[in-house]
Amino acid sequence: MIKPELLAPAGNLEKLKTAINFGADAVYLGGSKLNLRASADNFTIEELKEGLEYAHLRGKKVHVTLNVIPHNDDLNGIEDYITELYEVGVDAVLIADPGIMSIVHEVAPKLEIHLSTQASNLNYKSAEFWHKIGIKRIVAAREMSLNDLITLRKELPESCDIEAFVHGAMCMGYSGKCLLSNYITGRDSNRGTCTQPCRFKYHLYEEKEPGNYEKIDEDGNGMYFMNSKDLCMIEHIPELIEAGINSFKIEGRIKSSYYVASVVKAYRQAIDKYFEDPKNYKYDPKWLKELEKPSHRPYTTGFYFDEEIRQNYETSAYIHNYDMIGVVRDYNKETHIATIQQRNKVFNGDLVEVLAIKGDNKIIKLEDMRKENGVEIETANRPQMIFTVKCSEELQVNDILVKSKN
Repeated sequence: MIKPELLAPAGNLEKLKTAINFGADAVYLGGSKLNLRASADNFTIEELKEGLEYAHLRGKKVHVTLNVIPHNDDLNGIEDYITELYEVGVDAVLIADPGIMSIVHEVAPKLEIHLSTQASNLNYKSAEFWHKIGIKRIVAAREMSLNDLITLRKELPESCDIEAFVHGAMCMGYSGKCLLSNYITGRDSNRGTCTQPCRFKYHLYEEKEPGNYEKIDEDGNGMYFMNSKDLCMIEHIPELIEAGINSFKIEGRIKSSYYVASVVKAYRQAIDKYFEDPKNYKYDPKWLKELEKPSHRPYTTGFYFDEEIRQNYETSAYIHNYDMIGVVRDYNKETHIATIQQRNKVFNGDLVEVLAIKGDNKIIKLEDMRKENGVEIETANRPQMIFTVKCSEELQVNDILVKSKN
């Protein structure tokens, strides 16, 4: 049985390192061109080199997205860019357009190519076609059911990998292809600048007779007709593994480091727990509890099963229960002093949760808070400031501290 790769989003260098520290086998990211998250920080070539070194030293992989639906002017300079990606050592590129694929074949024939979900691959004959012309991995369209994926795996040769989304935001457009943003704001979602108008609140009227419009929604408050819930498959790890999916993909390149860490850790633990003893595997509710802490929308299993309601008609607001307040940069076992880099305002005496790289999470109290120079303080309120606290519980470098908003 294949142990699936856990593939995490990396919106910037910090998130790349966070994903790997918390258990991702690979990350996907956007460079300076041709990716569908223009609002993410994305990577310069120098940052990409650092990220590749960090990943490869730990036996992990880096995939770079080239998955826009390009217009002619998007192709300017693409040959040099792809050559540069190959030369710095990226492990694979992700494409949705056959033109970009042909350029990759021309300038970097040894570079592994994955087919983006944007290509709407919904059947095994389409996947066979792409594989025969050089695609190593098919990222399944999000509209595929679990049974569709099982059939896909049965019909494809083992040399063709299957990647499927298991967690994160869903798009109301078909396989992510949508023109709402283009029409409403003039920003092209298929070129990385979607403004997410599907999350807007709309009012629906019916024209009873010319010039006479009657509001459809009964309470008069409008509805979020196109607002998708977030995908979450943490309760269905055995089904996904047994379907033969090679890579479990997490959405979220513009999400926080806390989101990346908590989601990767939960799925890492679930996957590893299954492979310890598949016959006696038992789902642990704590995984879902952890996934409910970082910012998210109500969860759904998407198109995997016959779920009727995938939309949240009441609101497009996120559920936001916890804030990330710091990252552990050092811990002195002799003095029990932890050095923290601040992310959100926190006070001396606060109870915070440690999202631990290894082992279970724990609750600690921040005591004897001080600046780097040893001066006592009651709050760490400057972005990115370094401060120390006394903590009898041993912490690990890169552990993340979070605090409930309640």
